[in-house]
Amino acid sequence: MKLYVVLLVLASSLTFAQGNQEKREKIKALKVAFLTEKLALTSEEAQKFWPIYNAFEEKQFEIRYKKLRGLGKQLEENNEEKISDKEALQLIAQFESYEDELHGLKKKFSKDLLTVLSPKKAILLKKYEDEFNRKLLRQMREGRN
Repeated sequence: MKLYVVLLVLASSLTFAQGNQEKREKIKALKVAFLTEKLALTSEEAQKFWPIYNAFEEKQFEIRYKKLRGLGKQLEENNEEKISDKEALQLIAQFESYEDELHGLKKKFSKDLLTVLSPKKAILLKKYEDEFNRKLLRQMREGRN
């Protein structure tokens, strides 16, 4: 069961990471505008918030897409049909290690947020990120049809 979860995450990570840089930059700019407006960030808050947020996003990207992509390549190189239980367990352990790293990163990010935003704005950030992501997915689906 855990191996299927690993494979599912790897596949979705690889698919997203293959998008071109220009599209990611456009999406990032839209996200900045959206979150700044929704959170009603003051110029002082924005000046302190965005460096923290951007550092978090970069590190999260590194873990999710760069490190997990390495796990996906290992799986491809080993041919998933022929992978041994020992190799599968090693991949699962590495996946869990990256998940722990992500969890620690998220905890640090939450703590750092509270140094520049009110608790209310910090909690609303998650809501607005989810809202932005839903709108983005909807637009992507509509663009494909």
